[in-house]
Amino acid sequence: MLHTAKYVAAVAFLTSAYVTAADFDSDIPMRDKGAATYYVDGDIHGVGPVDLMVDTGSGYMTINEETLGLLQISGDATYVKDLSGVLADGSTMTVPVYRITQLRIGPSCILRGVEAAVFPGKTRQILGMSALRQTAPFIFSMDPPKLVLSNCTERVAQAGG
Repeated sequence: MLHTAKYVAAVAFLTSAYVTAADFDSDIPMRDKGAATYYVDGDIHGVGPVDLMVDTGSGYMTINEETLGLLQISGDATYVKDLSGVLADGSTMTVPVYRITQLRIGPSCILRGVEAAVFPGKTRQILGMSALRQTAPFIFSMDPPKLVLSNCTERVAQAGG
């Protein structure tokens, strides 16, 4: 019962509109890789399959320089701005932000125009709030580990499947 109360509070926090079960149209399984980190399968148009760490505390989706290089070759990334921020260790960093043409989360949730910060090297790709915000309201469930997303059926239909 305690978990149910936390679940309802999280949904209420993410949206001010009335939410029903029908609003949540995509269940995306997450993999627990230990140390309280969860990953989902993704696909970035112009890159292919990617492993995305889910991080609701990250304001932006992040990609690495290798991924950006592939996106630039395919024409699927557009420069937006530079972003300065404070990292988890307290240091500051300025990184470029690009708009990605299309991102698929799980088997069917397609998002368009997601902004992603680009981190140096081969850092892991992070599914942050710049992407998840488009799927609001959403639920991050640890037991069982899954993301439950909204607004995906409409986006899949727009993308042609």
